[in-house]
Amino acid sequence: MARGFRITTINGLLLAAYFIPVWTIAVLRIVTFLIRGIYERANIGPALFINDHLQLSGLGAVRFAWLLALAKFVVVGYFGLFAILTLRVAPKDEEVCCAGGDEPLALALLLGAVISITSMAMAARVGEIAALHLHATEALMLLGGLVLLAVDSHSYGVKGAVPQPPLATPSL
Repeated sequence: MARGFRITTINGLLLAAYFIPVWTIAVLRIVTFLIRGIYERANIGPALFINDHLQLSGLGAVRFAWLLALAKFVVVGYFGLFAILTLRVAPKDEEVCCAGGDEPLALALLLGAVISITSMAMAARVGEIAALHLHATEALMLLGGLVLLAVDSHSYGVKGAVPQPPLATPSL
């Protein structure tokens, strides 16, 4: 059996390396400057949709902004937990890196995909093309990670063929 990380683990670490800083910056911009942060490219599609189609009051828009920031921060937290569980020092007697971080990765991918697809649909509805491209790209990355996790998770724990010693030939 091969030693090292599975392809799902490597993909998850690459996705975490992208989503943790990008979505943390988007969340911190909402937290520090609420109105300016919600109208940046990463958040403008849902913000315009909420303002235009649901006609929320100012307080409702603020609550939505905080809810969006909280949802993105939960995804960042799950990606961080996955990275911590994956990169911790594993015991030396394990031949294959354990899949202890698969659950946080699955939750991060699922919640992130729901947020990105919803934001993509909202950006398409209000006509924000740049935000639509951003959310479509993020949704495709997250959905690809989900598919890879579903396919590769079946191979974890499957033992490879154990080499057998050669049979002794009877001597004549």
